[in-house]
Formats: sequence, C-alpha cells, structure tokens
Amino acid sequence: MKRDPGNRAAHARDLTRREMLSLIGAAGAAALVRGSEPAAAHTGTGPSLSCVVTPAETQGPYFVDELLHRADIRGDPTDNAVKDGAPLRVKMTVHRIDGASCTPLTGAHVDLWQCDALGVYSDVRDFQGLFDTRGKKFLRGYQVTDRNGAAEFTTIYPGWYSGRTPHIHFKIRLFAERQKTYEFTSQLYFDDATTDGVYAQAPYNAKGPRDTRNKQDRIFTGPSADRTVRSNNGEQLMLQLSKDAQGYVGTFDIGLKLT
Repeated sequence: MKRDPGNRAAHARDLTRREMLSLIGAAGAAALVRGSEPAAAHTGTGPSLSCVVTPAETQGPYFVDELLHRADIRGDPTDNAVKDGAPLRVKMTVHRIDGASCTPLTGAHVDLWQCDALGVYSDVRDFQGLFDTRGKKFLRGYQVTDRNGAAEFTTIYPGWYSGRTPHIHFKIRLFAERQKTYEFTSQLYFDDATTDGVYAQAPYNAKGPRDTRNKQDRIFTGPSADRTVRSNNGEQLMLQLSKDAQGYVGTFDIGLKLT
C-alpha cells in the first residue's frame, strides 16, 4: 500500500524475543532468498566498482517509522541523552542496477535502527519485562542519498540480545509525488573477532558473554537466492570496518534492481 512520507505514523509493536524469533522462523525464509546474484560492473565514467544485488532479510518486530531525519542517531531527542558505546560511522552507497550498468541512486530514503550496547531498542515494550522504552527515540533515523547515492550515519557499535548475532537494520524506500514506490529491507553484520574486542570493553562487558555468534544465527545463515550455492546471506551483508581517530568506520555498497 502506498503511503505519504509526510504522514507516516509511528508504529511500535510489543513482541517478546521468543515471539520475534518465531516470527522470523515462520515468515523470514521468503524474504531471505531475494536476489543475491552478481551484476555487471559500473560502465560509466569514474572508478569502476563491483555492484551486486543485496540479499533482503526480515524486518523484525522493532521497526518504528519515527520520521527522524538526522545523521547522528545516538541521541534521544526527548531528553537529549546520548547512548554510550564504541563510536561507529556507517557509510552506505546505494546503486541502481539497469542491465549492464550500475549507477548511484539519488533521493532514496535510508532508515537505520538498532539496539544499544545492552541490547535494548527504543520506542517498544518487551512483554517479558526486559525493557519498556515507549516514547524514546534513540538509535533510529533516516538520511536521503545524495547525488553519489551516499548516506552516512553516526551511531555506536550495536550490542546483543539472546538468539541474535550483533546487527544493524536498514530499510531503503523510494517516493514519487509523496507516494512510496519501492521498499527494500535487510541487515548489516560484523566480523566476530572485531565484536569480541568491542564487547570486552565497557559498557558492553556489563551484559556478560553473548550467546550467539554469526554462524549460530539463523538469520545470518539463511539460504542464498540460488539454492544450488551453499553460501550464507550474512556473508554478503558484512560491514567493511576500519578504524579512525574517533572509532570504527563501516562501509557498505548496495546494488538494487528496481524493475
């Protein structure tokens, strides 16, 4: 159903972790097998790049359409509190695949949402009593891609919660005349060794050892679009991390077939 981006109401859902994983098991499989085949390299001017269709993954129960247009998503605009954690800049570049060409996609809305260092999402209630953050808006926001298809966010390295490896959710939407014309949803992952190093530090170490690594996460290990290829979707969704003076920088290129 098409929606007006200026009137998208926030929609928080109340689900337990167990219900979330049950939802993923029941409905996630169809989303996990969306296109992961390679596409041709960029044929225009400038540096060439390898552009592939990014595997879609389940949205999960904690997407809330907050309409927060901002690059720094660490703060909560309701009280100006800033979430503590290892600094992370996420630099995403969105491309459109048209036949043999791969070109920057301008004007795409890119939403990011994630849990904090202790595994808590904002603006939702957990029925098991783990948290109730309704009204809070930390670690959520969207950017619009520029002429180079780029969108950049300032956030923190995400924490963990039972049954999931560390991840960041993202959604890409296109609008024409205030109506949604396209939507793509997936997740970004992290190298286990890097995560081990981050989680040895405060505030992450206050939660204790995580119970799920990449290869134990059934979302990360979902099947590829080509069932004859034994590969994990998560391997195609890894943030390429480096370090700078402030913390970590993660880059990710996305190729989308819009037709």
